[in-house]
Amino acid sequence: MKFKRALTFTLSLLAIVGFGFFFNSCSSKSMDGMVVFTRIEGENSPVNGLAGGWNKAAKSHIVAIDPNDVGRPAKLLTKDFYSASSPVISFDGVSMLFSAKKVENDSWQIWEMTLTSSKIRQVTSFSGNCIDPAYLPNGRILFSLSSSKDTLRSGLPLFTCNPEGADLKQITFNHDTYFASSVLRDGRVLTIDQTNSADQKVSRLMVMRPDGTKAELFYQGNLERILCSKPFESSNGNIIFIESNSGSQKSTNITSISYNRPLHSWVNLTTGLKGDFKSVFPLSSGKLLVSYRAGESEKYRLYEYDPAGKALGKLVYENDGFVIADIVVVGKQERPKKLPSEVDLGVKTGLLLCQDINVLDPEWLNKSADLKKAVSIEVMGMDSSMGIVPVEKDGSFYLKLIADKPFQIRTLDENGQILNQPCNWMWLRPNERRGCVGCHEDHEQVPENRVPLAVKNAPVNIPVHIVKIIEKKVSLE
Repeated sequence: MKFKRALTFTLSLLAIVGFGFFFNSCSSKSMDGMVVFTRIEGENSPVNGLAGGWNKAAKSHIVAIDPNDVGRPAKLLTKDFYSASSPVISFDGVSMLFSAKKVENDSWQIWEMTLTSSKIRQVTSFSGNCIDPAYLPNGRILFSLSSSKDTLRSGLPLFTCNPEGADLKQITFNHDTYFASSVLRDGRVLTIDQTNSADQKVSRLMVMRPDGTKAELFYQGNLERILCSKPFESSNGNIIFIESNSGSQKSTNITSISYNRPLHSWVNLTTGLKGDFKSVFPLSSGKLLVSYRAGESEKYRLYEYDPAGKALGKLVYENDGFVIADIVVVGKQERPKKLPSEVDLGVKTGLLLCQDINVLDPEWLNKSADLKKAVSIEVMGMDSSMGIVPVEKDGSFYLKLIADKPFQIRTLDENGQILNQPCNWMWLRPNERRGCVGCHEDHEQVPENRVPLAVKNAPVNIPVHIVKIIEKKVSLE
């Protein structure tokens, strides 16, 4: 009897352990290969998930589907949130960042989910709206941060923080709007930069290091095309994203540009296919996952798309009236390079060298048949001029500027007349050293192999009324 009782107890214990292992295995099932996207309520919702998304009236949630089981309902991942969007998968395929708010009147914050267990933790807890997160190769998290109390006209700057949401660092310093950021395999951040002037809206792709240094133009289309989706780097070295046609969100196309020549390789991948694309994600096969509808009266559906044949393929998901946005696929990815940082917060300035201000892009040369030679530059701050600096005989200049302060540069002729419009707003990070070929030059142009005359002298302090800079403080006249 004792033996039977002992045997019964042992078998019962093994059964309990077995069931526990079974249920634990089920709850820890891998989501590799699952398609995750934002589902926005309202078939004709104008929301595109980009800048201004935190003000949207429509509710949105993040769901997952099995692309091999079209008829299976989508799995709701953010049921405990009033609204959620912008999912991004970690490089190891284990976790997902997203922006969300628990209740309607909350600000948007960054959250992280462990995909195998659905365990969620809050990353940021700021008074402003935190949107469009991205994992960085150095372990930090990138996102856009907006404040309703923005008295400095700082737009929508980019910030980084550690995985716990602490050690907040700003990395962009002008009044542009930065959003829909991703990370290239070379370790740089690729982000949409949008400027709004009195007469036009301009959007372009900017690239920079994760510390905000070396920020430069990556791609800009003509003024009739507006960027409408996060850019992704495909397996064949192209950058894929969506642009509107003639500034209208109702007619969109999928665009491809080459990583090697982004300014001169524009290709429309959906020529001849009428309709509206909301989101695109490149697959390792070379095909694309796209959110598409043929017209305003149609529903958004998730398809495979063949860019080579320019044709819709397999229907992956058919929804009941939701807008499908922010498509990603769960799985391991190649971890981008971890770039070293030259930023030294103990240094209060950065250095800027230009080889020749009279080197111009052919587009600028064509604007004037009688373009005068520039002999000086004027550095413009947010509210006033920071000084006029004569250039060397070879057109070069060498400046030392207060770090993390936005500025523009315009060229002047011998009579002090402005020769062209100022460049885009720039900034230098502490201890950053930057160089450029000329003013409004072709951004794919490399400098001549010569030493500019300007570097033979000490750099000119900007603002020019600064007579001495001690890197821990600034002395004025």
